[in-house]
Amino acid sequence: MSGVRFEPSGPLRGEVTAPPDKSISHRAALLGAMSVRPVRISNYLQAQDTLSTLEAMRAVGAEVEVEGAGVVVVHGTGLRGAREPGGPIDVGNAGTLMRLLPGWLASQEGRIFVLDGDSSIRKRPVDRIARPLALMGAQIEATADRFPPFVVYGTPLRAITYELPVASAQVKSCVLLAGLGADGTTSVVEPVASRDHTERMLAGAGVDVRRDGLTVSVTRPDELRVPALVVPGDLSSAAFMIAAGVLVSGSALRVRDVGVNWTRTGFLRILERMRASVAGALEEPSDAVALSEPISDIEVTAGPLRGTTVEADEVPLAIDELPLVALLGCFAEGETIVRGARELRVKESDRIAGVVDGLRGLGATIEATDDGFVVTGTGWLRGGVIDAHGDHRMAMLGAVAGLASREGVEVVGMEAAAVSYPRFAEDLARLG
Repeated sequence: MSGVRFEPSGPLRGEVTAPPDKSISHRAALLGAMSVRPVRISNYLQAQDTLSTLEAMRAVGAEVEVEGAGVVVVHGTGLRGAREPGGPIDVGNAGTLMRLLPGWLASQEGRIFVLDGDSSIRKRPVDRIARPLALMGAQIEATADRFPPFVVYGTPLRAITYELPVASAQVKSCVLLAGLGADGTTSVVEPVASRDHTERMLAGAGVDVRRDGLTVSVTRPDELRVPALVVPGDLSSAAFMIAAGVLVSGSALRVRDVGVNWTRTGFLRILERMRASVAGALEEPSDAVALSEPISDIEVTAGPLRGTTVEADEVPLAIDELPLVALLGCFAEGETIVRGARELRVKESDRIAGVVDGLRGLGATIEATDDGFVVTGTGWLRGGVIDAHGDHRMAMLGAVAGLASREGVEVVGMEAAAVSYPRFAEDLARLG
């Protein structure tokens, strides 16, 4: 893998449009394949992970037309019409696809599906979806009872109420999708709130979706009628631009068309506590299941930061941005602590180890804990070399660190950023 160097930057100025939301793109294609009518998806993310999802939908019988400029039309098979493919379904590096798709396939009676992926995906556990699916009557056979490749045998499913041991939008979504093929009403009880994109899309497709506090329920429908969908900008990708704007002295940025669903804006609330200057029209929390995704521009200016503590109940709403919290903590006054984030250890890489080792190599004062990290702010980073280890978010973290550092940062494996933000380096260069 080649290294790409990011030198210390002068002020970042101007506007950038956030790339389409990866989580929502996955879900839009999946629900489109389950719909009885064609679904037009605008602003679909054209990146490695989401292209894997389109190929997976083709593998189970959906027709997918890519019209260009981010427009995709999915001609689905209906809720119960997924085709048994002639070989394994390749999920690539897409963990969201790997964990959501089995929820649908588990109810395809009499059909067998094998899911596999790249070397990274084979290290990511699937037992957390296999457990509730088994309670519903599904049959899952995983490698070493835990890892891909794994086999899903389509069977009749029964409705359950499942209490998530750890808040996870992916596991919740998998169970809810399985509930579409189960008799009765299926409920998921979360320990704390997580992303609710699946619930919104299902409600918009005519499914009876109800939220009562931390319990979300779906009742089996006869069919899905998914309307045309527009994918908003991805806050998890925009977060790297936002962090750069906060850290690089003299910067003033506007990030356009960002999805500001309240279950995704935990990072912005953390920034607010750190006294960062970030403004936008953010959605307020609600028990009602909304039918759409709110969108806003985010305005950012650089300024001094104060350390903060991120507790476990905040983690699901900022899980992908927590590496950036560590980087921001390096430049903040006092300590920045993240707790209850053990989930970071089973992402594309062990992000706790990767963040701690990577930032320490750049001069940070940071220590790992079992479920997070502690950063002592010094107000600066020296710079150096950071290895992305094939993780797109680690690659982008290294790039932002380079802009804010004293000596610059070489990112080994920068090409990993293409998984979610193909034009990331180009956008950074344009702003600088």
